[in-house]
Amino acid sequence: MSPPPPPLGRTRKRDAQLFDPALCDAELIDVRSQFTQGRWARVRSLLVGTGADWDRRGHRVVVLAQTPAATAWAREWLLAEPDSADAATLLACAAVFAALRHKGTPAAAEEACRRAAALLPDDPTPWLGLLLLSRAFGTEEEFSRHFDQVRARHREHHHAHHLMVAKLAERTLAPGQDPLHEVYDFAAWAAEESPADSPLAVLPVVAHAERYRVLAATHGHTPEAAAAHWEGRRARQVLRSAFDWWLEWERDDHPRNRVDLNFLAHAKLCEGRPAEAAALFHRIGSHATRAPWSYPDRDPHKAFLAARNVALGTA
Repeated sequence: MSPPPPPLGRTRKRDAQLFDPALCDAELIDVRSQFTQGRWARVRSLLVGTGADWDRRGHRVVVLAQTPAATAWAREWLLAEPDSADAATLLACAAVFAALRHKGTPAAAEEACRRAAALLPDDPTPWLGLLLLSRAFGTEEEFSRHFDQVRARHREHHHAHHLMVAKLAERTLAPGQDPLHEVYDFAAWAAEESPADSPLAVLPVVAHAERYRVLAATHGHTPEAAAAHWEGRRARQVLRSAFDWWLEWERDDHPRNRVDLNFLAHAKLCEGRPAEAAALFHRIGSHATRAPWSYPDRDPHKAFLAARNVALGTA
């Protein structure tokens, strides 16, 4: 059983920090502020210290790669240390985000990721970069192949599994057959294949949210349809199991745990259980994530604050 949640300070300053992709990684936040000014030595120390904690490494590289001028500073670092796998990986992921913003080409980003992968073959992070790239520009076959490469290096890779669930949820299915959609089976399989304390236990909830996103965009969003999606037998079972897992195994040490808590809080509100959602909001604090509060086609900032107010009884 988790300890009682800490008080939640709802100040303007805390709300201003919502949707920071660094989440609760204070060390990353500090290093990122220096990296944006071109001081990459602290980044080098951060990634060396991260070592083979692959989920944390992927989280940190992805956040750093999205900073302004990340490509320029990573290139400067690589010029100073041509054999640095860390510099090459950061440059590769920066190239991926440049391509996603249409400021670079997918071909150049792919080449950079493959160069980085060759420097440190055990690292799934360059393959995570390729997964992000193929999510936007590649075929389903390429996306699946890159996911397999990530999972071969880290079977429980959190970010990669979330990307796979989002991709699978977008596959079409015959009308009326949604309970049989393959995304649910994949998420259940991944959760069952993982150790008892793995955050992938929450993946079936993520699958339900991602499928909700797709159905709402395709067929329109009505209260009746939303209720049917979140209050069905499978949804109830999934949500109960995930919330029980959180009570027993809460992984506050995982770099992306706030991602899971946001999905779980969103689902609990959709299920109509605000008391359970309130406990999750206390743990989330100011670390909101755009998904799933933006589902379907909503302003995530307004949606998160409104949902939190409802759960905490301050609406």
